[in-house]
Amino acid sequence: MSPLRSLAPRLAVAGCLGTTGFVHAELYLHGYRVIPFVGKAFLWQASGSLAVASLLLLANPGILRLAAAALSAGALGGFVLSRTIGIFGFVEHGWQPTPQALVSVLAELATLAFLAIPFVLDHRARSRVSRDMPM
Repeated sequence: MSPLRSLAPRLAVAGCLGTTGFVHAELYLHGYRVIPFVGKAFLWQASGSLAVASLLLLANPGILRLAAAALSAGALGGFVLSRTIGIFGFVEHGWQPTPQALVSVLAELATLAFLAIPFVLDHRARSRVSRDMPM
């Protein structure tokens, strides 16, 4: 894979993960910090996302990509739980708070999509090679 093809998705993941980290930090500072357990979860989510996003700007080891996927999937899971059965008694409705809920969900989905790009490209390349091989 060319360096540009691997750099672009990495930078996109870092940007999206940084966005969700910023949103969680903002929500933590503007009221979520007083919610038992959930407040600390927002702080950990923000810290982890911003740290992994920063590290992805420097390097691209698999462990960072795995951490990015886990952070995004975990945040999406928490979002779904908070709008369905609740988390430790904490329940929200719809896309509140606005616009942070929507921005966060879109950034997390985009993070997962950008993480998948190298795998899709690699799979296509392997499929093309195996198709072109004589039997």
